[in-house]
Amino acid sequence: MPTLLAIDTATEACSVALLHEGSVMCRYEVIPRMHAQKVLPMVQELMAESELALTAIDAIAFGRGPGAFTGVRIAIGVVQGLAFGLDRPVLPVSNLAALAQRAYRERGVNQVAAAIDARMDEVYWGCYRLEQEVMQLVGVEAVLPPEQVQLPAGSAGEWFGAGTGWGYVGRIAASVAETDGNLLPHAKDILTLATYAWSQGGGVPAEEAQPVYLRDQVATPKQPR
Repeated sequence: MPTLLAIDTATEACSVALLHEGSVMCRYEVIPRMHAQKVLPMVQELMAESELALTAIDAIAFGRGPGAFTGVRIAIGVVQGLAFGLDRPVLPVSNLAALAQRAYRERGVNQVAAAIDARMDEVYWGCYRLEQEVMQLVGVEAVLPPEQVQLPAGSAGEWFGAGTGWGYVGRIAASVAETDGNLLPHAKDILTLATYAWSQGGGVPAEEAQPVYLRDQVATPKQPR
């Protein structure tokens, strides 16, 4: 089994997790605007607790977005710095998938409509279904007004609504059995998804650690006039 480190700073939560010899250790705090100051000390705490050197890590996973633009960039900056220095691959993981995975871990639900508040009167949206103990995307991820979100066509069974985007519950067009609008992504669940990706041959070079904003106008620099 690989030794993997996971880092997430894409939302109000800041978290890191370490998998080594089948055991998981993690740190998790909801600390808006404090991620840059806290994430590396969290990594250092985990490595010290595990009595491992960073060189023992096989790959580094991270929340690649969607989420807060600054938060996603913080994670990518830290991950690239570590991965380049260690010459290790990285494993990008969707924050919406991580949110769905957490809902499964904590609530036992196997169909999750994950929604993160995208501000600007929109939500980041993705629907996930459990397969082989990991959440798999059904359809595509998107950023949409709450009134335009939809569950997958022809889907059956109950769906669970997870994430801060469900703060728009009175406006969200999709109908679900239950919601938790306080749920945030957790590095522990990024680790689960990354472990599966690793087993499938996943992993890319550090320079390919890129953010996924879903908003094209944010990811694309403006052209000079």
